[in-house]
Amino acid sequence: MPDPVLEVKGLVKRYGDRVAVQRVSFSIREGEVLGLLGPNGAGKTTTISILATLLPPDEGEVRVAGYDLVREPHRVKPLIGFVPQDLALYPTLSAWDNLAFWGRLYGLRGRALHERIAAVLEMVGLHERAHDPVKTFSGGMKRRLNIAAGLIHRPRLLLLDEPTVGVDPQSRNFIFEHIERLKAEGTAILYTTHYMEEAERLCDRVAIMDEGRIIALDTPQGLMRLLGGGIIYVRVPDDAAAALSRARDALPHLRGVTVQDHRLKLETTDAQAALLELIAWCNRHNVSILSLEVLEPNLESVFLHLTGKRLRD
Repeated sequence: MPDPVLEVKGLVKRYGDRVAVQRVSFSIREGEVLGLLGPNGAGKTTTISILATLLPPDEGEVRVAGYDLVREPHRVKPLIGFVPQDLALYPTLSAWDNLAFWGRLYGLRGRALHERIAAVLEMVGLHERAHDPVKTFSGGMKRRLNIAAGLIHRPRLLLLDEPTVGVDPQSRNFIFEHIERLKAEGTAILYTTHYMEEAERLCDRVAIMDEGRIIALDTPQGLMRLLGGGIIYVRVPDDAAAALSRARDALPHLRGVTVQDHRLKLETTDAQAALLELIAWCNRHNVSILSLEVLEPNLESVFLHLTGKRLRD
């Protein structure tokens, strides 16, 4: 198995007394997409800013293709392509001139620069608009050009921070197809998103981050197995809650019961079967259901299960 393109070990970043990133560790190999998911304030932006060499870490080690990010930044920076959430484009310049600017910063000149600009414009479907000012582009076209700028120097590691925010469905699918092509070509990709369906489609593994820590890291399927057959949140009158939590014989598809936010959290082996058993038990015992929520196994429900928050909160 080849060495990782990116290795992060024990990464720490503090802002005064607040620890924004707490002992974060993960790796990404060639041709792998790692999704980094977390609610606002989880530490994702700080982490990706460190990896992009925009912030120095306080502790820990980051290596890109074997080079140390802190001690050998001149070796690391040419290997990284960073596509920030905010557009890094000059609106009055053409798409071609924007890419020429970024390409020259990475040392490309002459014919090599010209050929690379043409290639990435073709790659993101903007070759016919090469000489139009960026201010005339749609939001989706600007996002695609933003990605092209991050690819101009053929990076081995691509950092994508919310690349589909505010884009139309056609551009989003175009971006997905492009990411899948880069993955097939061997690019290592770190992908942050607030859209679970994107992570399920694109990511080989997913790291869930909360309060500065990575609290789970696995394949999407592995994470979904944490839920078993799904989870039911139910609120019943207080005098019935204890009886329901003990009703294991009547609810054979129940794995466990805990209390969370004044509701019973029922972990199941089959959410739909357990729901029917729950309703039947409540009917037999004349118990009112005050609130009910069923979480089928998917990344959204895993995220809520692990963090107690929804991704877009």
